[in-house]
Formats: sequence, structure tokens, C-alpha cells
Amino acid sequence: MRAIGYFRETKGRSLIDQNEAFIAFCKENGFEAAATFLDGSGNGDLSGFRQMIEFARQQEGQGFLLLVVPDLLTLGSSPVEAARRYFQLASLQIPIVGMFDGNEISAALLETWAAARTNGSVGDKVKAAMRKKAVRGEALGRPPYGYKVGPKRRLVVIPEEGAIVRYIFRLYLKDELGIRRIARRLNEEDLRTRRGGLWSMVTVRDILRNRAYVGTYSRFGVRVPASHAPLISGDDFQRVQARLDERKPSSATRQVSPFLLSGFTYCGYCGNKMIGVTRKQKWTRGDGSERTANYRYYQCESRTNRSLCDYHTKRAEKLEKQVYQELYSASLPMNGNGHTDPETAISRLRDRVRRLDKRLEQYLDAAAGGTLNPEKLQSAAVAIATEQMQLEERLLEANRAVQEHAGEEERRKALEKTLRRLREEWDQLPFAEKQELLREAVERITVSDDEIQLALRS
Repeated sequence: MRAIGYFRETKGRSLIDQNEAFIAFCKENGFEAAATFLDGSGNGDLSGFRQMIEFARQQEGQGFLLLVVPDLLTLGSSPVEAARRYFQLASLQIPIVGMFDGNEISAALLETWAAARTNGSVGDKVKAAMRKKAVRGEALGRPPYGYKVGPKRRLVVIPEEGAIVRYIFRLYLKDELGIRRIARRLNEEDLRTRRGGLWSMVTVRDILRNRAYVGTYSRFGVRVPASHAPLISGDDFQRVQARLDERKPSSATRQVSPFLLSGFTYCGYCGNKMIGVTRKQKWTRGDGSERTANYRYYQCESRTNRSLCDYHTKRAEKLEKQVYQELYSASLPMNGNGHTDPETAISRLRDRVRRLDKRLEQYLDAAAGGTLNPEKLQSAAVAIATEQMQLEERLLEANRAVQEHAGEEERRKALEKTLRRLREEWDQLPFAEKQELLREAVERITVSDDEIQLALRS
């Protein structure tokens, strides 16, 4: 698994110290250190956090990411900002673990929130109390799929979910189905996740990797074997891990070729993103010689990761040529009259972010006080954080417009210039520059089997 680190400079922890601790953590736990993202101690513009979000989005369908932070409060300069950032990452399904104990910080979210609200920081007593609970095998945070918290806070099997866990391991080990085909089988048989959602490659692989299913409880750097009833034998679990490791692509030899339209191309049927896929095909010619070729195309993310949607694909070369042709016939958005000026728009956006923060605080306080269950907190908080992330992106764009003194006519002239460069220099532009110009000019590309729709930025 690849790990990324996120650090903020504090009085007690320099960025250099945190980075060295992150590298040591990866080596100790067998993770590949993929990238690190840094922000200063002040509020700043959080460019490191935004870069991390964009990096995670670009990695969809290319393997699994794990985010490593010193603790929850590293994510923000205040408790509410840290909580907001946590749920924004949760909306992207990125697991987050603490660098000093290796445990998911979701387990201590409410304890951290309650302590931070009263003391401004997480006290040593709180950490010590949670470690004592972990040593006793007491469940902290949300139990894994297949279990619930029972008497004495021990994990107890949920029969219906436990049967699905065993089914997943059997499909992988005995029937030798791949992870994508298992997700498809579960969805086709109308089996659902705990939240009633669809299965994906991520959720299936997380289950296959979770040691909880052999009866081992792990929290706060403590492992408690035989803590609860296992669902899978230790031998079967080890065979599954060996097979997963065998199928893991070698990071040393793998060369990733970027796709020009990644990030703003969408399926015209289900609305999900189209992601770049490379397939290597091998065949034997009539004379007995073998030939190989790589084929690059864009495929619906729902089809790739969940085996949903139909087989909507476009050869990369063909789709990129279509986009180039569409740029010639695309019309610039009309000049708007009476549009809200940037300063007023920024004020309104900030007010909306503050109101959403207040709602998030209320939900967290209710959950910490026991009047809101963790599942409802997760659902509500992720919805709020997702909306906040969209608002922050709009706020960032609005701020850029103000800082650059770019009026509506100036933006229009900039768009005209960008389009002219793309139209006239398409074949000469370096890949990175061409992609940047496309992102500046194009808001969205919607792909159907027979046509594409190109929406320019306004």
C-alpha cells in the first residue's frame, strides 16, 4: 500500500522532524512513501492540503492510498477545521492513521473532539485511557463490517454480515475471482455494504486485508490476539495475503503514462468520471511470432471499480482528437449582465462555510454527548464536508479573480487566448502545458458512445 504524509509546522514539531518520522513509519510498516504535503503553522491558504486532495483524486483506480498524520489536530489550526478536513478526506474514502500508533484516527475522533473542545488539545490522560481500553480488547470507534460492539465492548459477530465476509474470502481464495469480479458479484446479487451502498474494489480489498477477521483486535499500537470470535481461519487469511501480494504491481518497474483528459472527463450515462486505462495485449501471428501492443483508453470509473454502468470506453487517441475538433466549433460563453461582483461573492461563500461549520460542530457535540450515533454522524458530516469542499474550491477561484484583478472581460480575453493557443499549437505543445491549457479552458467533457459535449469555463 502507498502512503502519503501530511504535516503542519508546530512549535514542538518541525516539518523536517515530521517528515523523518513519516519515512521511518513507512519503512517499519512496509508502506511505499508516495508523497508528502506540507503547510505552515498559520491558517495560510492550505495549498499543501489542496495539493493532497488533488493528488488523491488523480490516483483513483491506480491503487490504494493511506494518509499518515501525527494526529487528528494536524489537519487544521482549530478543532472544527481539523474535523472538517477529516470528513473531507473521508468523502474521498482515504483511510487516515496516526504516525505514532499506526491506528485509524476515526477510532479516537470523538474523544479527540471532546478533549480539544475543553482543553484545546488532546491530553495524555485521554490517550492513556484509550490505550488501556485497547489492551483489554474493548472496541473503540466504528467496528469492522461483520461485527458489532457487544457486552464489555467486545466485538460480536453479526450473522448476516459475517456470512458475506466469509463469502468474499471464499470467492477470492476458493473460486479465484479477482477483486473487481467479487464487487460485481456482490452488487449483482443485491448484497449491500453496512450503509446500504454498492461494493467497490476498495471495500472488498479492505475486508480481505483486515486482521480483525482472524480474531485479532488492533488499536493504539496494541494487538490483542483471540480478542473476539474469528470469521476466517488464520491459514486462509495468510493465503489470501500471499495472493494479494503476488498480484501487487511492482512499483519499481511500473511506468505510469498520464492521460491528457484525466480529471474533467465524465461518463454521459452515469455521470461518474472517465479514468485512463492502459491494457497490454499479446497475440501470435500466423507465422508463429508473438506480438504485443499497449492500448490506452478512457473508461467509466463505475465500470472499472464497481463493474457497474455499461462498457462505455473511448480510445484515448480518438477521444483526444474529438476534443481538439470540438475546440474549433466551441462558442465562448456570453458576457453576463448584472453578475455579482467577486467581493460580494466571496463574502457570501465565506458566510456559507461558517454556517456549515456551525452545523458540523453541533453534530460532533451531539455525537460526543451520546445523542447521535456514529453512523448518522458520519453520513451527515461527510455531506457537510463535501459541500464545504465545493464551496472552498469556488472561494479559491473567487479569490484568484480578485487578486489578479481579472474582470469578466479580462477572463474572456484570457479564454480566447487559451483557445487560440490550443487550436493553433496543439501538435507542438508539450504534454504538461497542453493539459494545463485544457484545464484552464474546459470545465467538463461529457462522453457518450456517439458524441461528446464540451463545456467551456465561464
